Amino acid sequence: MTDETCEWQGWREATEAALYGPGGFYLRPEGPAGHFRTSVHASPLFAAAVARLFRETVAELGPGAGDPVIVDMGAGRGELLTGVLAALPDDFPVRAYAVERASRPAGLDARIEWTHRPPEGVRGLLFANEWLDNVPVDVAEADEDGVVRQVLVAADGTERLGPPVAGADAEWLARWWPLTEPGARAEIGRPRDVAWARAVATLDEGLAVAVDYAHSAAARPLFGTLTGFRGGREVRPVPDGSCDLTAHVALDACALPGAVLSTQREALRGLGVAPERPPIARATTDPTGYLRALSEASEAAELLLPGGLGDFIWLKQPVRPTSG
Repeated sequence: MTDETCEWQGWREATEAALYGPGGFYLRPEGPAGHFRTSVHASPLFAAAVARLFRETVAELGPGAGDPVIVDMGAGRGELLTGVLAALPDDFPVRAYAVERASRPAGLDARIEWTHRPPEGVRGLLFANEWLDNVPVDVAEADEDGVVRQVLVAADGTERLGPPVAGADAEWLARWWPLTEPGARAEIGRPRDVAWARAVATLDEGLAVAVDYAHSAAARPLFGTLTGFRGGREVRPVPDGSCDLTAHVALDACALPGAVLSTQREALRGLGVAPERPPIARATTDPTGYLRALSEASEAAELLLPGGLGDFIWLKQPVRPTSG
C-alpha cells in the first residue's frame, strides 16, 4: 500500500470509527462477550459483589429525594446490571441505567433504562467495568532524534510517524508518561481523564468506580499496550472494524482528589469474595450443595487470580455533595 492509496489517521480517530462507526465492532449483535471474557462473564459472584458495594454506598448516602441509582458505563448487553438486580432483595429501591452506544438488547430486564449518556444529578453508584480501555486515544512514539510524534495508521494497520505531539497532549505525556528514548511509545490518556471526570460529575453524591487493565507512572510499559482482540484471542490491532481495539489505562492520571486505587483482588476480598473450598465432609451430607460451593470457590479464585483478573485495578472515587 502506497502513501497515495492510504488514508492516514491518528489512532484515536481510527479507533472511534472502527469500534463505534457504521458496522463498528462494538455495535455488532454478539456484543463484547462474543470476543472476550470479562469479570462479569467469569462469575455471577462479580455482580453480587457490585450489588453489595451498591448497598454499602446507599447506606452511606444522606437523606435525598427518589430512589438511589446504579449506572453501568459501557454496559455491553446489560449483563452486569442483570446480575446486580438479581442479587438485590426484591424490595430494594433502585433505578438502574445501562449506558451503551449499541442498541438495547431484546429481553433485557424492564427495570433497566437503556441510554447513550449517564443520567445527571443522581445519587448512588456509577460503575465502569472495562469501559475506559475502549475510550479511543492517540498513540505517540519518540523518533530517532527523541522527538515525540503522533503515530498515524492506515486501515490495514500499517503505521508511520506523523507530526510532533503538541499542546495539551504533549503536556499530558510530560506529566504522566514521558518518552525518554527513541522507539518508546505511549497511549495519550488525556481523553480518558476527561471521559472519567465527566462521568463522575454526573453524580451529586455517592461513589464512582472504574475497573480496568491499568498501569501506574512508576511502571509504564516501554512500548505501550495497544492491541486487538477477536474471538477470544489477542490479535494485531487493525482499525477496520474486524477486532476490538484496546489499551491499558493510566488510572492514576484519571484519579481525582480523594480517589483510592487498589487491585481487584483487594477490592473483591473486601466485598466478601473468597475462594474457600467447602469441607469435604459436606460432599456426603449435601452433595449438591458441595458441588455448588466448590464451583463458587473456583470462580472466586479466577476473579482474584494473580497475573489474571485479580490484577485489574479498581479506582474508587467518592463523591460528596457540594455545600452552598
